[in-house]
Amino acid sequence: MADVEASVRELVDRDRDCTEKALAQMDLRRKINLLIGEWRAAGGGDVLPDVRDRVRLRSLKQVADPARTIARR
Repeated sequence: MADVEASVRELVDRDRDCTEKALAQMDLRRKINLLIGEWRAAGGGDVLPDVRDRVRLRSLKQVADPARTIARR
């Protein structure tokens, strides 16, 4: 899904038609929402990660000094 989002951003940045990619992205989001709904209906109640969690983890990976990364966690 991240690849589709990146391609949509790239097309928009270059002022190109992104209709097909954007529709594919919306379809993926719809499928994810359906899967989450099914998971919850089956008794899933854990807190799912969101964008803030991914951004926080990504910033930890970019640190050059591994000892500093461990200390930040």
